[in-house]
Amino acid sequence: MELRYLTAFVAVAEELHFGRAAKRLQMAQPPLSQQIRQLEKELGVRLFERNTRSVRLTNAGESFLEPARTVLDDVDIAVGAARAAGRGERGRVTVGFAGASSHEALPVLTRAVRAAHPGLELVMRGQTYADVALAKVADGTLDLGFVRMPVNQPGVNTRVIEVEELICALPTDHRLAELDRVPIAELAEEPFVSFPSNAGSTLRDALVKACVAGGFTPRVVQEAPDSYTILALVAAGVGVTLTLTSCQHIQQTGLVYRPLAGEPTRLRAALAWREDNTNAALHTVLGIAETALPTPD
Repeated sequence: MELRYLTAFVAVAEELHFGRAAKRLQMAQPPLSQQIRQLEKELGVRLFERNTRSVRLTNAGESFLEPARTVLDDVDIAVGAARAAGRGERGRVTVGFAGASSHEALPVLTRAVRAAHPGLELVMRGQTYADVALAKVADGTLDLGFVRMPVNQPGVNTRVIEVEELICALPTDHRLAELDRVPIAELAEEPFVSFPSNAGSTLRDALVKACVAGGFTPRVVQEAPDSYTILALVAAGVGVTLTLTSCQHIQQTGLVYRPLAGEPTRLRAALAWREDNTNAALHTVLGIAETALPTPD
């Protein structure tokens, strides 16, 4: 059954006049009458009682009218949804995140997307560390990933959204907690708490590199999957850690943050996406992100 037959039927049923219905549909009356006859043939019932003076619905026509209107309304909704998706106003974007920077940036982005386009769905993939997120963006598993620069992955675009500094987190009763700045060499004999070594965490990598540059290899006594747990373990006296300035909003009893002495180590957080990703919803989210998460000066 063709949709144009339903459109013709509803027009005639509402006008109860073939001439007015044909004018409404911007077509000639003979083709309209032919469509109604074809519809009646397919249904095996008469939908209209008509003569030279009047047109009225039969019982079958009365019963058919509301369902026909519903079908046409549903088609309009489907067409609208498809067109909205094509404009990037509806659809789904998968986002991989983990670590401190995304804990601040992600809520900002999700609120901005929800306010601008409620029909857009962000599907969150947590515990996706920067290296893993980059790999998943590159292979198309993720639309968007929170990563850290530098990124040298062919076909992947990035935009920096935050510049963070490596700092030290200590128990409040630690011997170094009274210092304004902590020389990293002073941590050589300390137990460390950090992210798992095999999780693809760039913060773990930065911690190791900073310690090696300070003349020692860090002794990691406990690993945890997120900054909240790591810092809770530091507050409990399990060890110390190097974290990022973006984590300083995590305030726990027994925990202090101190800058590192010397030249600061900075890490750039970024959004990453495939250059050839044709998901219109992704490009809408990227546009929103440019305002919600602007590139810092």
